[in-house]
Amino acid sequence: MNTWLKPSVITWMHRANPVLKLFFVIGLFFVALFTHRADFMFYQAAVFTLLLFWQSGYSFWKVLLLVLSFGLVFISSSSTMILFGKGDVLWWEWGLFRITEESFYRGIHIGFKSVTIASEGLLFVLTTSSVDLFYALMQKLKLPPKYAYSFMASIRLLPMVWEEFLIRRNALRIRGARSLKGPRGWIAGIKMYAVPLLSQSIRRAHRVAVAMEAKAFDGSGRRTYYYPSRFSRYDPLAAAIFMAAVAAALALSHGFPLFHITDVRYSANI
Repeated sequence: MNTWLKPSVITWMHRANPVLKLFFVIGLFFVALFTHRADFMFYQAAVFTLLLFWQSGYSFWKVLLLVLSFGLVFISSSSTMILFGKGDVLWWEWGLFRITEESFYRGIHIGFKSVTIASEGLLFVLTTSSVDLFYALMQKLKLPPKYAYSFMASIRLLPMVWEEFLIRRNALRIRGARSLKGPRGWIAGIKMYAVPLLSQSIRRAHRVAVAMEAKAFDGSGRRTYYYPSRFSRYDPLAAAIFMAAVAAALALSHGFPLFHITDVRYSANI
């Protein structure tokens, strides 16, 4: 495994049970989804981004590199509402573009909402391995093994597909194969890569399916697990961190309001 992908520190969030974290992240998603107060949404984005730096276990510069992409998420999710939203207080208009006070605040509200959901999801991904997650789902939520192991096998196959793509590209370069220009060149290039990669993936998936069936991964009967999934003393700590983050964002929105907008859906409140 690439050392860049390994966390520098194992935090409380890493040791918490994946099922608990999954339920909390889903709950936080709905909290962000149904938040219409601009100040509360802004502080949620700020608090969970800081929580990502604190509990992800990765170095500051690695997390910062990921957080910088949130700027693109913010711009892409808010620009449509800002430029094309409806409103009564006109700020600027040019052709099809029309920025109003209401559309501006609704746009940045959507941007903060996207950043909040992105930081929550990234925190879950960086602190939870796929193996631990599916083992916890099988043991705690009784997910059938045929589905869990199928997902784990597909995740394992993705790096192999990428490696085969690199091998195919290098082989074509050695043989002097050059892609043509224009649409015909694009179609020819897709054929040179897609057909071999697809055939190899089908053969590999067939071998995995036969191996799983031979080892009785059909969901019938009781199974034993090499990795037991248990709840520990770190689970209340992780739950407390999530709830404290939401409480801190709510307290900051009331104590230090920036926008003073109670509900961005209604222009009367702006």
